[in-house]
Amino acid sequence: MFKLIEMKTYLKIMFNSEGSTPSEIKDQLLNMGFKATKGNYDFVYDWKEESADVKELVWFADKVHSALKKNNVYFTIETL
Repeated sequence: MFKLIEMKTYLKIMFNSEGSTPSEIKDQLLNMGFKATKGNYDFVYDWKEESADVKELVWFADKVHSALKKNNVYFTIETL
């Protein structure tokens, strides 16, 4: 029997005092399906049973970029 490895996209945010508040950013990301997490990353997106290819991952990163645009934050994204 095979165990399905779940894909997850992790997001780390670096806030700027001249940008949007952390709570505003959190709300935007939660609306996209991210969940807040503790540890090395701030948010995680669980692909559930889906398996995304590189094209879909880049599309998703573009979607995150668009959601955070003009909020004056930096982010890193990693999918495992």
